[in-house]
Amino acid sequence: MARSVLNKVPWPSLEAQQHPETWLRKEWLVTNGLGGYASGSISGICTRRYHGLLVSALPAPLGRVLMFNHLAETLVFPDGGTVALTGEEHAGAPFALPAALQEFRLEGGLPVWTFSVRDVTLEKRLVLPFQQNTVHVTYTLTHAPAPLTLQLRPRIHIRPHDAHVDVELGTPYVVQMVERRCEVRASGDLPALKLTMHANTAALTLDGGSTGEFFYRVEHARGYPSRGPVWSPGFFHVTLREHESATLVASTESWESMTELTPREVFDAEMVRREKLLARADPRARSGLAAELVLAADQFIITPSTRPTDAARAHAAGDEVRTVIAGYPWFTDWGRDTMISLEGLTLVTGRHREAGCILRTFRQYVKDGLIPNMFPEGGKEGLYHTADASLWYFHAMDRYVRCTGDVGTLEYCLPALLSVVEHHLRGTRFGIGVDPQDGLLRQGAEGYQLTWMDAKVDHWVVTPRRGKAVEINALWYNALRLMERWLKDLGDPARSVEMGEHAQRCQESFQARFWYAPGGHLYDVVDGEGGDDSACRPNQVLAISLPHPVLAQERWESVLQVVRRELLTPVGLRSLSPHHVDYKSRYDGDLRARDAAYHQGTVWGWLAGPFVDAWLKVHPQDRAGAAHFLSGFAPHMADACIGTISEIFDAEDPFTPRGCTAQAWSVAEVLRALVKVAPSGNP
Repeated sequence: MARSVLNKVPWPSLEAQQHPETWLRKEWLVTNGLGGYASGSISGICTRRYHGLLVSALPAPLGRVLMFNHLAETLVFPDGGTVALTGEEHAGAPFALPAALQEFRLEGGLPVWTFSVRDVTLEKRLVLPFQQNTVHVTYTLTHAPAPLTLQLRPRIHIRPHDAHVDVELGTPYVVQMVERRCEVRASGDLPALKLTMHANTAALTLDGGSTGEFFYRVEHARGYPSRGPVWSPGFFHVTLREHESATLVASTESWESMTELTPREVFDAEMVRREKLLARADPRARSGLAAELVLAADQFIITPSTRPTDAARAHAAGDEVRTVIAGYPWFTDWGRDTMISLEGLTLVTGRHREAGCILRTFRQYVKDGLIPNMFPEGGKEGLYHTADASLWYFHAMDRYVRCTGDVGTLEYCLPALLSVVEHHLRGTRFGIGVDPQDGLLRQGAEGYQLTWMDAKVDHWVVTPRRGKAVEINALWYNALRLMERWLKDLGDPARSVEMGEHAQRCQESFQARFWYAPGGHLYDVVDGEGGDDSACRPNQVLAISLPHPVLAQERWESVLQVVRRELLTPVGLRSLSPHHVDYKSRYDGDLRARDAAYHQGTVWGWLAGPFVDAWLKVHPQDRAGAAHFLSGFAPHMADACIGTISEIFDAEDPFTPRGCTAQAWSVAEVLRALVKVAPSGNP
């Protein structure tokens, strides 16, 4: 089943190669279930600081470290001729796309390159063994009239994966060689990078170490240092005959762990794991675009190896620790993104056990009525500056309990949920608390961006939204109604009634305060620093889409039509109406320019999910119409990072993908919505 999930990207024609930059935008990603990953452009050219064949997820304070950057691959023919299979780019020098590359495809979510040159065809596959900081790169000579030599030169610049590319190599790397086993060790507490070849005939030639410099064009476009050193200890060379294979293995694990299984056994085991992922997913998600997204969803669910204390605490309680990477390549695990993504990543995909682990894991992080906004790279402690993550926790718990019937997890987490409500009622950190005058939830602290519209440059909070934000109150009302039901069902009628009273007051005040009659939609913020903000933003959709909608039903149609007219695109919702003075149509340039546009028009893919929910509440029989709103994501799966969904898009046609190349809530919400609009789905 997994092998039949294909995404083919034919390499461009000679005419298309006249504009190679378009093709450098196409990338691939493979992850290991620990937060580690491998990624690159399908051409083999490193265009980002994050591109590499092995980014290991190491315990704090190390975090994720780029251990193995690049592999220069060269075919050597019997007549002495050579052909480079993958490209590299150097500053100021012209470059060309690799002429030998014929096709790139994902097969079961794993990358496969096909090279054709002269009368030779070579296939390359890459896999990261599950929950290991190891990469296997396998080459198979599928057609050749005579034996030929494959030469592989590793290029290395060991550094934190988010460090700038111009970080110095540091003290000379120490190389140790035993037979075909090579270890490269940097200074400090980093583990050694272990390299070996599995082949009938293979050798490593150490040539004293050679250095070079790469140019990273995406870093240049984003205003960051774009020239960086790389170093090589030498090169592997192997003679291959037709149908023979050779595998380069690189790892920061022990030699025993990385060589316990043969490369064939590793690949077969990973394909079996992927078959199981598809087999346990919702039946409506086992083919087509949804099946691709089931495999993409797997990339974000991890055991956070960077925080071993959390794992020890969970194991002591007979549990397991799980969390969600918000986006690759640069995000860690974020509380808000985890809770928004939970239904699509784990419940639609049948990963109920992991969903429960995630919810129980976050219970232990609740502090002052808040769950963490995010965990810094390599850090052990979370940062709590968020007003909505804790409220999304209620929504995720509701979806989980409805799907699984696991009341035990609800009872285990109930004290933490009660703590959230109580802290919000009396007020907690960052100005988060209920206004006793009207029962609405307000938030805001100078210098903090507390809602999901969280762009900040230096001391500039781009969209502060301090006051009473529309989606914060929609989430608050939903949480109160859920607590009302849970407490009643669990035998606490007095507190259930209290929750219902708070919810009723919130809802009444919401109707009175948030309706913006001149526009036929909702205020984005009321009682803000500049008064009431009538900007047309997508946040208002949550007042309809959540299981307990706070907005009166007679106003749903008007809000939905305004959002459709002003904000809807083929790949999600704009973050601001094009008619607003602050609207930005493109997300590009340096950091300040990008963050100025992040929530000022830029399209967010994850918002397609709430929009579909709202649409089906207003038009419950219109599944075909709802499905049409998701149609733009299918062609996107062959653009940007192949087989997954980007974080954001430009606000105007052609809706260029931007931001993280693979985003958890984009994948989760589109997958969830696809299943919902399927013919047998239930709105």
